[in-house]
Amino acid sequence: MTQAQATKNTRTLVGRVVSDKRSKTVTVLVERRAKHELYGKIVALSRKYHAHDENGEYKMGDVVEIAEGRPLSKTKSWVVTRLVEKAQAV
Repeated sequence: MTQAQATKNTRTLVGRVVSDKRSKTVTVLVERRAKHELYGKIVALSRKYHAHDENGEYKMGDVVEIAEGRPLSKTKSWVVTRLVEKAQAV
């Protein structure tokens, strides 16, 4: 991370790579748990983000951290910042 990125207060999320088929892009599934407004039950909510992966180093199943950045394409405005956990080989 550069000094400019470290000082900026950017949003970061941690999720699992569910697709690495696109060039320089990975699809990251971010899951969170929240209380349902009406019923009060804890429910699992998930959302997919397209994140920039310049060198194509992240593969399916990897847990990665993504940070918000400038728009890079129509659907991509997040950048993979680091690998949290490597996918386990089957």
